Amino acid sequence: MKKFAKLFISLAAVVFITLVANPGLAAGHHYVQSTTPTIFFHGYNSGAHAEQYMVNGIKKAGVTKTVITAEVAADGKVTLQGHIPNGAVNPLVMVNFENSRNTDYAMQGQWVKNVVVKLQQSYHIKKMNIEAHSMGNMAVMYYLLANGQNKKLPQLQKQVAMAGTFDGAMGWNEPSNLTVNKKTGKPSAENDAFKKLLPLRHTYPQQVQVLNIYGDLGGGNDSQVSNSSCQTLRYLINSRTKSYREVKITGQDAKHELLHHNPYVNKLLIKFFWEK
Repeated sequence: MKKFAKLFISLAAVVFITLVANPGLAAGHHYVQSTTPTIFFHGYNSGAHAEQYMVNGIKKAGVTKTVITAEVAADGKVTLQGHIPNGAVNPLVMVNFENSRNTDYAMQGQWVKNVVVKLQQSYHIKKMNIEAHSMGNMAVMYYLLANGQNKKLPQLQKQVAMAGTFDGAMGWNEPSNLTVNKKTGKPSAENDAFKKLLPLRHTYPQQVQVLNIYGDLGGGNDSQVSNSSCQTLRYLINSRTKSYREVKITGQDAKHELLHHNPYVNKLLIKFFWEK
């Protein structure tokens, strides 16, 4: 009996030391252990570097050890940098658009498809999650407009929209004095890009869980995008999705370009995408 007790104590000590030395192992038990990749899309005049803070925080939390980059050339050709090992848990894909100033949303939607197809061909993925910041959300929405009902492509499971320019950006293509119906998300006015997305009200993939994050510095905007423009996503989804939630971020780090460098936002991402 004493030998058994000593053995039990020894094994417990080994486990304890292992978890202390590798906190990610302990943290991993709190997260879904899935091979579904999560793909990150940056906004206008940006790049994969904008996704680095989020990715580093996710890795540090013990969610995953696997990160690759999808480089999208100006002609839309996708090159994957890095490798996703067989059975890798919760892999992350950082997307980098070489032409980050392109405002042809239909073309950007095709680039999103090119990334998805490349991952499908390389790793035989059947499901995916997506996070997008700013105008990257328009690329994702135009992808869904063209491909949301295509069952031959990997099926979107969870989507995070951050500072989405769904009905435009301030000082550029956002309608003047834009307001939204808080219940439906219907905007008081629609720009041309938004109008083209209206068919999504009848085709948005119904299995998707959506988290809509936007910043408010105190004036109903994040310095570049109004909360109203972000909230019009509700109208495009039209209650079709499995779930929809909005989270308003306040404080200094709610600024447009700082939202994806915000520790609280990282916690929201981790909880939404991977927490059991």
